[in-house]
Amino acid sequence: MRTLDTKLQKHMELLIDRYPALEKCRDDITEAYLVMEGAYEQGGKLLIAGNGGSAADSEHMAGELMKRFKMPRPVSSEFYHKLISADPARGAQLAKKLECGLPAIPLVAHEALTTAYINDVDGLGVFAQQLYGYGKAGDVFLGISTSGNSENILNAAVVARAMGIKVVGLSGAGGGELASAADVIVRAPETETYMVQELHLPIYHCWCLMLEEHFFG
Repeated sequence: MRTLDTKLQKHMELLIDRYPALEKCRDDITEAYLVMEGAYEQGGKLLIAGNGGSAADSEHMAGELMKRFKMPRPVSSEFYHKLISADPARGAQLAKKLECGLPAIPLVAHEALTTAYINDVDGLGVFAQQLYGYGKAGDVFLGISTSGNSENILNAAVVARAMGIKVVGLSGAGGGELASAADVIVRAPETETYMVQELHLPIYHCWCLMLEEHFFG
């Protein structure tokens, strides 16, 4: 496994310093990050899903990736000039306000599509359907399940693997079936749902910090 460079390592050290229990997950957190970094390097995107609190985490992480997290992400000079060419007045304003994003789609956020699929077809295939529609080879699917046994996450993982999409799992201590379905599994070392979720947030915040540092630092 590749190691993190110095500027990224500082984020991992801060994470472990603040949450010592995550020391046992260090290598898996790093490997999962590198999978995401590699996908973005090749023009891929991140597709994220979970249930309940993990659905909220899916949207939270996507929001951190699609705009600035800690550091400015101005548009490129090339795109600046394209905006000005498209509309000198509005383009100039947009050039000041737009921020570069790392493409991330929370598969929990499309109510019309998801409720139609649940009503017409199957409730447990709703993430799999979206992954099949939005995904392409080279993307990454991040499945968040505190138990590791959420059926709709496991179904999406099957579709991901069939499409050449890497699967990263974020679970609790046991890992569940997701541990064998994922290319990389990060097991937060707790078993109580809310305690697992309390560790998931700093883990994905660390990923967001490292991705931002790598691509915009």
